[in-house]
Amino acid sequence: MQTLIIDRIGGQGDGIAETPGGPVYVPLSLTGETVRAEVRDGRAEAVEIAIPSPDRIAPVSPQYGDCGGCSLQHWASAPYLAWKRDQVIQALARERIETDVEATVAVPPGSRRRLALHARRGPDGGAILGFKARRSWRLVPVRECPVADSRLVRAIPALAEVAAAFLEHPKSAPTLHVTWTLTGLDVDVTGVERRTGGLSRDAQMRAIAAAGKADLARLSLAGETLVMARQPRVAFGPATVPLPAGGFLQAVPEAEAAMVSRAVEAVRGAKKIADLFCGAGTFTFPLAEVAPVIAADASKAGIEALKAGVGTARGLRAISAEARDLFRRPLTPFDLKGCDAVVFDPPRAGAVEQTAQIAQTRAGVVVGVSCNPQTFARDARVLIDAGFQLERATPIDQFLWSAHVELVGVFRR
Repeated sequence: MQTLIIDRIGGQGDGIAETPGGPVYVPLSLTGETVRAEVRDGRAEAVEIAIPSPDRIAPVSPQYGDCGGCSLQHWASAPYLAWKRDQVIQALARERIETDVEATVAVPPGSRRRLALHARRGPDGGAILGFKARRSWRLVPVRECPVADSRLVRAIPALAEVAAAFLEHPKSAPTLHVTWTLTGLDVDVTGVERRTGGLSRDAQMRAIAAAGKADLARLSLAGETLVMARQPRVAFGPATVPLPAGGFLQAVPEAEAAMVSRAVEAVRGAKKIADLFCGAGTFTFPLAEVAPVIAADASKAGIEALKAGVGTARGLRAISAEARDLFRRPLTPFDLKGCDAVVFDPPRAGAVEQTAQIAQTRAGVVVGVSCNPQTFARDARVLIDAGFQLERATPIDQFLWSAHVELVGVFRR
């Protein structure tokens, strides 16, 4: 056993102790703590907290320490949120960007409407649902989940019966992507062995029967609907949109609201707005209350859902939507002609090609929404080099007690 003193918290949420042999990564620790641990290849194992930080609090999850999901649940709220803000500051600093970084927007426990539940066969032959353990493929069964909407947690026993049908093949490792919608639970299952022919008809019928028993709105397999009792729907601003099977949706409504409100406020007064990487219309419909919107996303299903939602709301300005791969075919200044405001919300990899095109437009304001501060900072540098100023950035703690941080940045020319 070695005695270590934690110097800082790294970008993945582990404590880092500097030693003569190099940095040691210590999970579930805090800055200033003295710990005892076994050290192998720069990682601490069997960690004992000898002298705790005054910022350490009691975790609230019964799976804490084993589950890989809430690695920072032991940290008091104020320093935890300040650390997330600092992650954004550091990412921007690497690109030599200084701006006003606002306080991190917090979300409450019990607010996540989306969960990815992994299924394994239990000793009795049935399915066990849970999350992956820290740095392991081992499954940690879920009894409670303090970050999840309670309606998802209450459904876990019924969802286990649904999952059992997808364990037909020994190589299948099903994951149930569960979403709470306005019409009930929507479940899309991935990870089912397909090389041997996929799910048999008998297994499909068992899954459909279990879905009926669980009162699921819809059950789908890798985006292909198996059964739909009710169309899953979500609200984006004044519109009600049919959620595509396996489609993207922000995990926490409160986080989504924080992003949308900042985007809408930034573009007020615009005459025409572009919404890029629009999905099914998270930003499109609130933006269309300000000005006409052109929307684009690679997902054809998302664009079809957006179009279906147009007729559900009154008072919106015109919306035009196109299914287009913005990585291979970014919208050009010609495509964006007349747009004096642009909102873009790319995947984790960022959108350097599309950002370069935005930089050449005559837009006066650009709002970047990101789930990765590093790629956000890289794209921000492209805009700044083209004459924009990053007016402010707002970190958003959508994934509570994790190292993950999202942000909204407002650029003005």
